[in-house]
Amino acid sequence: MCNPSTLRREFLKKWMMGLQILSNNGCGSMTVSERKKAIKLSADIALASSRDCATRWSRAVIAGAVGRSVYCQKAKNKLQSGSKKILKRSRRVWRRKTSCSRKPAAAESVARRLVEKRTKILRGLVPGGEFMDEISLIEETLDYISALQAQVDVMRCLATAYKPSIHDHE
Repeated sequence: MCNPSTLRREFLKKWMMGLQILSNNGCGSMTVSERKKAIKLSADIALASSRDCATRWSRAVIAGAVGRSVYCQKAKNKLQSGSKKILKRSRRVWRRKTSCSRKPAAAESVARRLVEKRTKILRGLVPGGEFMDEISLIEETLDYISALQAQVDVMRCLATAYKPSIHDHE
């Protein structure tokens, strides 16, 4: 993990560059929803690139952004038709499996399942987390949290700086 003020400064610099590129490429013709997605994407890429690809989560964010921009529309159209049927089928199978009677579990196995469940959730929250072992997942999570905190700090600072003061309206 690096110095939070350095991370904030680096994020702000790269995010402003990304927003500048967005505005030069005709952001005015976008809908509000498209503009929101573009701003979020530029913030995500700026956050990841401010870590200089030193972490797995930053590489996963950049790879995901590249993959989304190239393949998003084609894959979305193809997957939407069949995915609903698959989802319904898998829910039916899951219901059949869980409807069977269960034996009372020992406290140790309950705790193990709880840890596995929470680890699975954490893997889904951290970009690239599904491919990490538990130790790396914890380290990457800590770094990701500090990077997200820096992103929030910068965005809050910008929001308060551009917020019109009460005296401006009088």
